[in-house]
Amino acid sequence: MKNPSLPIDLSGQVIFVSGGGSAGPGWSIGRSSCVTYARLGAKVCVVDRDQDSAKETTDIILSEGGIAATFIGDVSLEADVKRLFCEARQHFSAMIDVLHHNVGIGKVGGPMETSVNEFDHIHSVNVRSLLLASQEVLPDMVTRGKGNIIAISSVAGMRYLGYPHLAYSVTKAAVTHFIHMLAQQYAVNGIRANTVVPGLIDTPRIATTVAKMFSENSLDEARAARDRQVPLGRMGTAWDVANACAFLASDAAGYITGTELVVDGGITGKYA
Repeated sequence: MKNPSLPIDLSGQVIFVSGGGSAGPGWSIGRSSCVTYARLGAKVCVVDRDQDSAKETTDIILSEGGIAATFIGDVSLEADVKRLFCEARQHFSAMIDVLHHNVGIGKVGGPMETSVNEFDHIHSVNVRSLLLASQEVLPDMVTRGKGNIIAISSVAGMRYLGYPHLAYSVTKAAVTHFIHMLAQQYAVNGIRANTVVPGLIDTPRIATTVAKMFSENSLDEARAARDRQVPLGRMGTAWDVANACAFLASDAAGYITGTELVVDGGITGKYA
């Protein structure tokens, strides 16, 4: 058996990244992961419902000499998911080696502030989409006797972090356990499945969702407040998470499955 060594090499791997765009200007976890995979030699399927944002990610990769293509659709819809995977396989004339599931929406609020429709929508995007994507990649992975699934969860699915974020937290906990179940069932088929669990990460998403829970005055104040929560003294960057994903995507993590790689600057230990 090949003895893998660092630095990590993903040459020839086809990686399907759900949520490869960004919620706003800057580096999201999905965008950073796409670019990191490409820099390590992978062929990247940049998947998002926002065409302009996905194309921006793809253009960054192409400008650096990497390989990527854009695929647009809603990963919570079964018909879109089937089409997206069909297009990706046809474009690269290959099966998907790695599914990187990176979608996640939320709403600040507890049970009394979250309607049934809102809860169902968040569950559909965050959890149902993972089921649909898994159903698309697993048959080919079983046939080949290998495959890799990486899902992005959150420390919010493990701990209460000081403000109510019910629907998001519950669905991210579900993502983690979904991967536990999948990893155990399909280990015999040579398929690995793991969850990356980011802590407080400084991405465009915080400006549109949780910043107001830390400061009503400015985004800078909210960032400073979030920095103070973390034992390492700062929020993480999207690149911190992307690097963890790249490790799990590689042969260097070939004996790791059914677990969580927590990227949180120590915050879950603080709130244990």
